[in-house]
Amino acid sequence: MGYSTVLLDFDYTLLDSDASSRAAFGNLMAACGVGDPTEHLPGFEVINTALWRQVERHELTPDEVHVLRFELLSPKIGSPLSPQEMADIYSEGMGANGELYPGALELLDTLAGRASLAMVTNGVGAIQRARVARLDLGQYFDAIVISGEVGTAKPGREIFDITFDRIGRPSKADALMVGDSLSSDIRGGSEFNIDTCWYNPHGASAGPGASPTHVIPSLQDLSSVVID
Repeated sequence: MGYSTVLLDFDYTLLDSDASSRAAFGNLMAACGVGDPTEHLPGFEVINTALWRQVERHELTPDEVHVLRFELLSPKIGSPLSPQEMADIYSEGMGANGELYPGALELLDTLAGRASLAMVTNGVGAIQRARVARLDLGQYFDAIVISGEVGTAKPGREIFDITFDRIGRPSKADALMVGDSLSSDIRGGSEFNIDTCWYNPHGASAGPGASPTHVIPSLQDLSSVVID
């Protein structure tokens, strides 16, 4: 089959976002005077995940999540900092921490010479831009589209329309959306009528209603999907 246009998710697809979040949260808890950051990390993850699900449903924007998650967390830990101060410290830590998954850079090197690449990510603009700059990823992408900057999020078709506009409206028949999230990446790509590739390193079940065109257990497998 092969594809000449590849849309790539960022968090949990190319980037080890768990490591990024843990490091950022540890820095934040130290600033709040909390001795053991792991005590409150599970509660924060529940709050954060629920809010990002609301972003996918277009009930919240990423910029609203940026502070709201700490408005909800602060009473639970008795933070001496304001939610805005907590958000700023966490944001700085998120931008400064987290590395690409093994093989991700080699994959980008391979794909960039064979296809037009676009990053399509749900996230806060300042955080994602800091990560992209630190990891020197801008050279690989013809467009980097961040939901917090464009005011719409995956799985909505608007963010895909914006991305396609920025890369010259390529043929949908030759385009592929790659990501780890069934609810965001795979649903969004499918509803935009392009093929999808589910990055599924943990061997999860897709469940009813989800039908990715391709499923890969490792990033290295994506090359054979794109370059057929």
